Amino acid sequence: MINHDQLRKFFDENKGQGRIDEAMLGCPYFTEDAVLRLFAEALGWEYLADIPVNSVPAEFIESVPATYAQHHFLIGIRPEGGNGELTIVLSKPLDANALDNVSKMTGLPVRAAISTRTTITAVIDVAYEQRSTVIEEVAEELDQQNLDQLVDEVSASDDLLDVVNRPPVIRLVNDILFRALQLRASDIHVHPYEAKVQIRYRIDGILYDVLSLNRNVLPLVVSRIKVMAGMDIAERRLPQDGRCSVRLGQREVDLRISTVPTSYGERSVLRLLDKSKGLFTLNELGMWEDDLKRFDSLLHHSHGVIFVTGPTGSGKSTTLYASLNRLNSSEKNVLTIEDPIEYQLAGISQIQVASKKGMTFATSLRHVLRQDPDVIMVGEVRDIETARMAIQSSLTGHLVFSTLHTNDSAGAISRLLDLGVEPYLVSSSLIAILAQRLVRTVCPNCKEPTEPSERDLKALGLTNGKVSASLKAGGEFFVGAGCDKCFKTGYRGRTGIYELLLIDENIQDKIYKRETAGTIKKLALKAGMQTLRMDGARKVLAGVTTVSEVLRVTQADVI
Repeated sequence: MINHDQLRKFFDENKGQGRIDEAMLGCPYFTEDAVLRLFAEALGWEYLADIPVNSVPAEFIESVPATYAQHHFLIGIRPEGGNGELTIVLSKPLDANALDNVSKMTGLPVRAAISTRTTITAVIDVAYEQRSTVIEEVAEELDQQNLDQLVDEVSASDDLLDVVNRPPVIRLVNDILFRALQLRASDIHVHPYEAKVQIRYRIDGILYDVLSLNRNVLPLVVSRIKVMAGMDIAERRLPQDGRCSVRLGQREVDLRISTVPTSYGERSVLRLLDKSKGLFTLNELGMWEDDLKRFDSLLHHSHGVIFVTGPTGSGKSTTLYASLNRLNSSEKNVLTIEDPIEYQLAGISQIQVASKKGMTFATSLRHVLRQDPDVIMVGEVRDIETARMAIQSSLTGHLVFSTLHTNDSAGAISRLLDLGVEPYLVSSSLIAILAQRLVRTVCPNCKEPTEPSERDLKALGLTNGKVSASLKAGGEFFVGAGCDKCFKTGYRGRTGIYELLLIDENIQDKIYKRETAGTIKKLALKAGMQTLRMDGARKVLAGVTTVSEVLRVTQADVI
């Protein structure tokens, strides 16, 4: 299994250097797999190259904290047809203390087996994530106990997987968060009604009711959430905001929390930002190849303003972050002004707006201009002062990115003029406007072909000729049948649909003359622009999304 001479040389050099298994696992001559196989042979134990997740029994997960299993790199299994004995799979073969401790925690006799750290860690993460949720039983436990007593137990907790010996309210909130992360939710709503508390998750942009709790547990749940976010538990009559981080095994998740008083008690919303997912690149946003090339070329301009527009939750910030990531280099000084800072970008200076202290977008932008920037990202243009400063910054040799809340790309021009920005400033500084929406993508696990109705084709602006040409080229309409992996919705994940308006000389002239958004849109369409609905139709024909999704998030093109 390993070289005999090397092994003898290693033993000669490492006499008295601690426990033999730890020393050999740290030896550069041998792989972990070879060392562990050698120990398994010598000790007469089984070596497991693979560990089935379904062989991890519930009593192990309930008795042994996830943190202990992670720290000692061990997992308990019960093979098929096994008796009451647990097999503890170790990555350190001679760790007798850990074996004894697991036996005490579970109250069961144990025997040892051996596997690599990587194999054990993978099983720990999945097994603890797939444990049966304790939400319902914890909620019942809370109802049966004295609620005043339980308020004192509301304290901070580290890992969502670590539920052993936790007070009921902490286990309840941890499980609500845990289930949300399992279902890929972006937001959790704790919504009080007269007779119940409704827990809702926003998954791929749609809200789902997932759980109803007794009305009595509301103060406890809200108090626990406030403690996690460092908010004032005693203040129940004013809105509050806070943020914190929680861990789910090896994953770090940021929470942005908001509470507001309502007639039936405090309502809270938690926004989940999973740091482990990382940032999207421009190539992953779902832009059509032509639009991606055009947009990518805009990033190399030395000055000008690029606006990304769309309603709340349409992915504008994600697009801006992807653009800045593409730009990020040692040759450029990139600064951002955000409210709030959603993701930390390496090599970029990010400034948090604090309106209460007088640090608004406009005042921040004024100071940023003294920092010798090449590229500036302004989180949002909300008023005339910020709009005018952003545009003037671009005229003095900076590339400026920002967002606006408008329905389409041409509407952004009207919005700037309505705010009071002079037409000559808008026409001379704007280089592009990108409007976007998010559509749910068909679940790859349960997708199946379907025949579109004439009404759907007409709504998407697809003539029969266009469709037949596309189908001949390999295009096909799909829908999701609904399965466990997609929460029975037929959709899993989201992608963007885009409308890229490039500002050429003709459009500059129309802006200068204060022409309507409709006139500008017609001109852009003649120049080859694809509207949101047209881009959506392309994605439907490519089998990425469905007709109903595109119709849900876009308006009909009135040209």
